[in-house]
Parts: sequence; C-alpha cells; structure tokens
Amino acid sequence: MTQKCGVVALIGAPNAGKSTIINAIIGQKVAITSAKPQTTRTRLLGIAMEAEAQLLLVDTPGIFEPRRRLDRAMVSAAWEGAEDADIIVFLVDSRAGLGTKVTSIVERIKHRKEKTILVMNKVDIAAKDKMLVHTSKLHELHDFDETFFVSAKTGDGLEELKAYLVAAMPEGPWHFPEDQVSDASERIMAAEVTREQVFRQLHAELPYATAIAMEQYKERPDGSLEIHQQILVERASQRAIILGKGGHQIKEIGARARAELSEILGKKVHLYLHVKVSENWDEDKSLYQDMGLDWVK
Repeated sequence: MTQKCGVVALIGAPNAGKSTIINAIIGQKVAITSAKPQTTRTRLLGIAMEAEAQLLLVDTPGIFEPRRRLDRAMVSAAWEGAEDADIIVFLVDSRAGLGTKVTSIVERIKHRKEKTILVMNKVDIAAKDKMLVHTSKLHELHDFDETFFVSAKTGDGLEELKAYLVAAMPEGPWHFPEDQVSDASERIMAAEVTREQVFRQLHAELPYATAIAMEQYKERPDGSLEIHQQILVERASQRAIILGKGGHQIKEIGARARAELSEILGKKVHLYLHVKVSENWDEDKSLYQDMGLDWVK
C-alpha cells in the first residue's frame, strides 16, 4: 500500500465549527468545543487515518479583528497554521451572514498558492435559500477548488469531504503512528479540558478572558496522575462566579474535567483546582508558552 500524508489547515471566523469538524473526522475528541466564540486559542494538530492516507488536520483559532496581545497571538497562530498546508479548508457557518469577519479572510486566502476548498457547515440548522446565496457570493469573491455542504454535528456530508481530502493528499510516509490522534501534550490537553468545562458550566456568566495555568503535573507511584491547576480570572467578581455558592461550581467543574481526563488519558486523575485573580494575566509571557502561543508585540 502506497502511503499518503498531507496537511489540511482549517481556518474561519470564530464559532464556525472548526474544532467540532476535526473531532468528527477523526472520530474522537481531540479539540475542545463550546458555544462561545474564540474557544480555540492555539494551533492543534489532529491526526486522522483513512485507508492509505494520514490526514494532519490543523485546528486554528478563529480569525477576527485583534484588540489586545492575546487576540494578536491567536490570529497569528491561525495564519501560521495555514502555512505550507496542502489544502486550506475555509469553514463557514451557514446560518450566519457574510460579514467582514468572513469576507476579509477570503481576501487573504485568494492570493495563496495552496488549494482552497469551501466548506459550509451547520447545514442541518441553516435556511437553505440563504445558505445558497451566501455560497454564491463567496464564489464571486474567490474561485474555490471545491465546495462541500456538511454538518459536523450530524455527520452529513463528512464522508464526501473526507474522501476528497484523502484523494488530494500527496504520496509520502506517515508522520505519526497509526493510533496517535493528536500532537497535543498531556499537560496542554489537561489545561484545555478544564478550560472547556469552565466555558460549558458557566455559559454566558463568565467572559472569554480566563485561562488555565499548570502548577504541578506528576505521576504518582501507583501510575495515577496528580494535576494542580490555577484558573486565572481578571476580577474578584469572576472568581466568585467560578467558585459558586459554598464552592459548588468549582467542584462541578473539577469533577467533570477529572472524569473526562481519566477517560482520555486512560488512567486515574487527581485534579486540584483553585481560582486566582490576576488582572493582567494576558501579559504573562510564560503563560503564552504554556498555551503554545507565540509572544507577539
């Protein structure tokens, strides 16, 4: 069997569904998701095997107009994730209009040398007539090599998309073992799982400006993992929200994150969380390194 391997970079506006679609193509969770925009902060490589091909799926932060250092680092990570890709997948939320967040990305990718395909996501909940109008307008802006209509949530259209990607991959040796599904370290995965639970449990109550700092990560003699994390917030009022009445909320966050990490890592996890108010945590250079982001000016 001739091996094939290539890089597929997914880019798009925040909340287009990039992480969800990567998880769906791989068949298991490798990237965190939530209804909040800008959930993904760093480049993450998901690895999917299909017949003779190994697809290296680059999940990137949503591209938006940056306002502060963290925003600039995230947008930089998104465009760097698309460098040297064999295919750029431009993912669009079919329900949303074609605002400047979407059209500005098209303006940047139409001058690139890589093959570009348009993937209209969330077709299961989009109005078909509006979706087709949006698709037509996008093709007026750029001559995409191919277009797919999919639902990462239901799986509609994913097999056709995957088959196209497999056929388009260049011949070459696989870069990772067959059973590896991500390049994320256990430390980064642990932080991301906790951050996802903060988002999922608190929904609209907590602003996007929160981060997870790793304090300690060690293996106990019995083979289980002991993890200590700080949940960083900007104000005391946010700390109170995460703690909840009598500490109920942080216990729930910890219990759910602990259970998921135990399943992902295949071993017992002892997770200890506490909340720290750090008004300017997004100016901490070491935290960017922990998140896998470059320090940008």
